[in-house]
Amino acid sequence: MIQCTDCEFCRRDASGSIELLCDPFSTIKEPECLAKWQLVKLNSLVNAYQATVEVYRRLAPLQEKMFRHMEREIDEAEEADSWKAGYDDDDEPDDER
Repeated sequence: MIQCTDCEFCRRDASGSIELLCDPFSTIKEPECLAKWQLVKLNSLVNAYQATVEVYRRLAPLQEKMFRHMEREIDEAEEADSWKAGYDDDDEPDDER
């Protein structure tokens, strides 16, 4: 089995991490290469998901604050427009005497 570090489709960057330049549809040399490529891609998907979760975790308090602010504005607008609805049952004038 060929090691990825010995393959021409493998490159190390300045930080030492491996970058696989192989294409699973055209440049795979051995069946094990496909399994390694799948593991690397799965790992990158997991890292992207964890980064997304971290962003949502940081934005959740801000989102909650914005939601409460919007609720207050809606309540104030409804209260300001309450005169359009007419009188409530308690506020009816006493004209039926």
